[in-house]
Amino acid sequence: MKICFWGNISSALNGKTHGGGELQIALLAKALANSGNEVVVVDFNVSENFITTDGIKVVSIDGWNKGIPIIRTITHRLPKLYQSLKKQKADIYYCRMRDFRHILAFRAARKVKAKFVLGLASNLDVSGFFERMKYQYITSPKNLWSISSSILIEIVQPFLIKNADLILVQHELQKKFLLKKNIPCKLLPNLFDNPNAVNSAIENSEDFIHVGSLDKRKGFIDFFKLIEKTPSHNYKIVGLPNNKATVLYYNKLKKFKNVKLLGRISHSQAIAEIANSKALISTSPMEGFPNVFIEAWACGVPVLSLYFDPGVIEEEKLGKVANGDLETLIIEMNNVSRTEQFSKKAKSYIEKNHCLNKAKIEEINSLFNEILNSEK
Repeated sequence: MKICFWGNISSALNGKTHGGGELQIALLAKALANSGNEVVVVDFNVSENFITTDGIKVVSIDGWNKGIPIIRTITHRLPKLYQSLKKQKADIYYCRMRDFRHILAFRAARKVKAKFVLGLASNLDVSGFFERMKYQYITSPKNLWSISSSILIEIVQPFLIKNADLILVQHELQKKFLLKKNIPCKLLPNLFDNPNAVNSAIENSEDFIHVGSLDKRKGFIDFFKLIEKTPSHNYKIVGLPNNKATVLYYNKLKKFKNVKLLGRISHSQAIAEIANSKALISTSPMEGFPNVFIEAWACGVPVLSLYFDPGVIEEEKLGKVANGDLETLIIEMNNVSRTEQFSKKAKSYIEKNHCLNKAKIEEINSLFNEILNSEK
């Protein structure tokens, strides 16, 4: 079986995480390659073809940067991406994250009579238009590319969800939503494959940690308000601001004595910092299944979320959800306790549901063989 992925994935394949979605694609590619499948990644950011240590073939797109910058997306990039995808003649084409260019992978799949699989990377994919406006478009930076891309995504994404051979969801809440609309889907939880980076925790660590993009969309302003309200708590922040609005708040935090700004650090360093924390704080209002939640639980660390629960925090007792109320979150912070019993339970949950072990690799391979042999 040959499976084709596309995107800025090569850095994640080589251990340098560009983003959560890219990391999950890389881990899925590795799992399928380790099952003996032929796996190819079409990556527009590499200049030449190469094969990874896992046997994944990474294919460049010749001429990607040619043409007049303003119009080359239409004149060069989209046609070349489609031709490169079609040329792979894969059995299954897999796409993840919100991108209108996935329509090219869909067309390539139909052209070569292959299956097309769409993986959800956010609850935005199953939310209403007004929720997407509130949590995505209004809070995102505005430029010509983002505006035009957003319009095209609103056209393409519903079409792909309706016409894909299968949708892979991250958690049960996404699954229930799609099944109500009679859209075929199956659960494939986010994967974790970094056990060597999980260090033993420092005893009695009192630091709360925040990891991720520091922008409005991820709730960074709410996090700033939380810090202002809790001068007695200590915080570590991993990440950098990515727009002018949050740079202002970030610079203000430099004067706070109870805040350590760690900036952008390696993935393994971030996991080590999580392991040596009292709890992970999330103030993001709209997610799918954050990798950082999985990494916290793999370290035996509770998750305290202001808004979002992927259906397991409360059910599995892996932390607390404040349902949008900062005062409730502060109460939970005051009462949170990282016990040995909790750590064992959290790590057991990860091992059973997310760890990329032999059983999970076999499960993924069986799922993709089932997709390949399905009638649709």
